Amino acid sequence: MKKILTIAIWGFCCCAAMAQSMVMSPSQKLRYAEGIIEGYYVDTVDANKITDEAIIAMLKTLDPHSSYSTPEETKELTEPLKGKFSGIGITFNMQSDTLYVLQTVANGPCEKVGIVAGDRIISANDTIISGVKKKNNDVIKLLRGPKGTEVNLKVKRKGKKDLLSFRVIREEIPIYSIDASYMADASTGYVRISRFAEETDEEFKRAIKELKKKGMKNLIIDLQDNGGGYLGTAYQLACHFLKNEDLVVYTEGRNSAPYYFRAEGDGDLQNGKVIILVNQYSASASEIVAGAIQDNDRGLVVGRRTFGKGLVQRPFPFPDGSMIRLTISRYHTPSGRCIQKPYTEGDEEAYRNDMLNRYESGEFMNADSIHFADSLKYSTLKNKRVVYGGGGIMPDKFVPLDTTEYSDYYRNMIASGNLHKYCLEFVDLNRGDLKAKYPVDDDFVKDFVVTDDMMKQLIERCEKDSIKYDEGQYRRSEKVLKMAVKANIASDLYGSKSFYKVSNPHDKSFRTALELINDDKEYYRLLKEGGFKN
Repeated sequence: MKKILTIAIWGFCCCAAMAQSMVMSPSQKLRYAEGIIEGYYVDTVDANKITDEAIIAMLKTLDPHSSYSTPEETKELTEPLKGKFSGIGITFNMQSDTLYVLQTVANGPCEKVGIVAGDRIISANDTIISGVKKKNNDVIKLLRGPKGTEVNLKVKRKGKKDLLSFRVIREEIPIYSIDASYMADASTGYVRISRFAEETDEEFKRAIKELKKKGMKNLIIDLQDNGGGYLGTAYQLACHFLKNEDLVVYTEGRNSAPYYFRAEGDGDLQNGKVIILVNQYSASASEIVAGAIQDNDRGLVVGRRTFGKGLVQRPFPFPDGSMIRLTISRYHTPSGRCIQKPYTEGDEEAYRNDMLNRYESGEFMNADSIHFADSLKYSTLKNKRVVYGGGGIMPDKFVPLDTTEYSDYYRNMIASGNLHKYCLEFVDLNRGDLKAKYPVDDDFVKDFVVTDDMMKQLIERCEKDSIKYDEGQYRRSEKVLKMAVKANIASDLYGSKSFYKVSNPHDKSFRTALELINDDKEYYRLLKEGGFKN
């Protein structure tokens, strides 16, 4: 035994001596290390796992946005941006361990066979879904599948004693990136965009066409909480508002020459006032649009300073379906601003804590808490307004975060899911009566009132879930709680557009934008002089 051990140690030392005399490339060194681990580690090694972890560790040394995803993660990341998937065409919620159909996609597979909102799907292809505590992702895997394949559903319908059987043929189902589009007043259209996906520009064109029919002259585009998406889609959307050859954005990197994205032809929305709504979670492609509108003096940006992501990632797919998204360049707004917020290589925690630091510094409440170095000062292209780089797009009109109505009691109601579950149950019990009384969502938005009795039922539900009633906090949050109940009920009855019809009048940024777009004097003063003063 001693002799064997001596030989093994001698062999390792010889290898080490040889390694010292060799010049190895980084890739050779990685393969060498992986071979040593596989050959000599004390336990069985999952080579795929250690390779994935090595890639992840390498990318972490670069910047906060270069990343690696496994095949499954890649599919989850790219599917919302592709604009469609293959499935049965429903929006659902797992309520009390039961799959509850919220809505069916218009002319989709489920609607075609007669499945309706309020139905409960009990099983799919003989696999029980309800009553077995399945996770949402597991349910989705059962319902989605290749186009043209079938799934046999057993459905429980209110008022029917026996289960109903449906044979559904899967089809391509669109994933919409525009959550809402409607007329905010007689002349102002409103469009909320949740992400910049492949089909976003086509969705936007359809929305604008309908809004123009209704008398739209001015437009509010809501990019609050929009985390970005495809740079090309952001370019397409910005071009609607610009003239031929106007600069939208340009990119440059170590291994790529500067590339300038200019409008090709005059946009179809060059006339009328435009306001872009943003907040601290508006990032990447959202910032490209906001920066293009601001720097070309085409409209105003309203809200709070944006996230500050000015790095461009290119996907590098692997044959197994995994992918590296590598930062290859920085993008600059038309005035030359790079709005990427500062980061230290390898210090991901500090970068992730930026939002907390902004909040604690008072930035969300007061624009005076924000300061830019003079070296970050730029000028817009036409009116020569002062704008700043170095960390997000600073709005022309700052709107502080309004926390006056929020309380721990409100947060607990929302976070526990009780408010949403109550709204689902309320709609389930009253869907027919509500639709008969309020045939269209405008009737509901105008006339439906959340009663004190409804709130009492919600409070009692929360108390059963150990959320203790607090009279003072409830009174402080009563208005926003009733709004949330009404908005959720509207969404369940009519779709996401109706949610924003109810909630937007309670949003201070939306109210500010609507007031500003109807105030010619102030709108054009800000467009000429700028709003933020350092």
